[in-house]
Amino acid sequence: MTVKTLVEALRLEETAPGRYRADNVEFGERGVVFGGQLIGQLLVAGATVDPSKRVKSAHALFARPVLVDEPVELRVDVLQAGKTFASTSASIWQQGKERARAMVLLTLDERDLIRYGSPMPSVGAPEDATPSLGNDNVRVVGGADIFGVGAAGDPSVDVWFRVPGEATTQPEVQGLLAHSSASFLIGASMRPHEGVGQSAAHTAFSTGIIGHTISFHEPVEAGAWHLLAHRHTYAGRGRVFGHGEIFNDGGQLVASFSQEAMVRHFPEGVTPKGQESTIL
Repeated sequence: MTVKTLVEALRLEETAPGRYRADNVEFGERGVVFGGQLIGQLLVAGATVDPSKRVKSAHALFARPVLVDEPVELRVDVLQAGKTFASTSASIWQQGKERARAMVLLTLDERDLIRYGSPMPSVGAPEDATPSLGNDNVRVVGGADIFGVGAAGDPSVDVWFRVPGEATTQPEVQGLLAHSSASFLIGASMRPHEGVGQSAAHTAFSTGIIGHTISFHEPVEAGAWHLLAHRHTYAGRGRVFGHGEIFNDGGQLVASFSQEAMVRHFPEGVTPKGQESTIL
């Protein structure tokens, strides 16, 4: 997967009023679309309701797997459109079935009555961090390994992410940041547990994103570095929950996110072999 192909997947083709077509990009394995792409597409679709407003938040649930090798249809239904806010339901369909749905909130900015934001953690500069999987736009602080199966530390990870200049609109830039915010939380949840790591996902055990939420507090600048600080607060009963904050390189909080996911044993008597695209 390249940034260019991901941006192309976020550029939706309108087929009818409130209806769009989009292609998918390969990310990882199993022939299943990564949830980060889906929330990015849902966010961009929701933004079409009122181009004068920016996306404030997107709250997505992933009900069924989406296959990489088939295009998707996006359907947008307006819930409300006012002077300051607009809200919409955006859904992804494939093979005649609804696969994912998001509520997208749009807003106009207003002058401050009060203002504050969480301080950015002290983690060093992007050039001090380690490129992830050869991608120079994604750098992991301290070289934290979310893929290995050895016990490695706290269920947290800090990642510098540079929003590439290929994205030319604010919804595209927000979509790329939403994609990145969904990429590391499951791996971070497994860091404290020996014998469990992202490299063993879908073979030794089953993982998948169930729901993802991102809220944007400030506009996102294309081409700039952003720090994604991921923290997990719960793992148990086959589920994990994590959240995070996104800061620009000036230390300003620009977005917050959270994720519900599953990390579980395969059901008794079930093997993933031959069923990679359907077993969550």
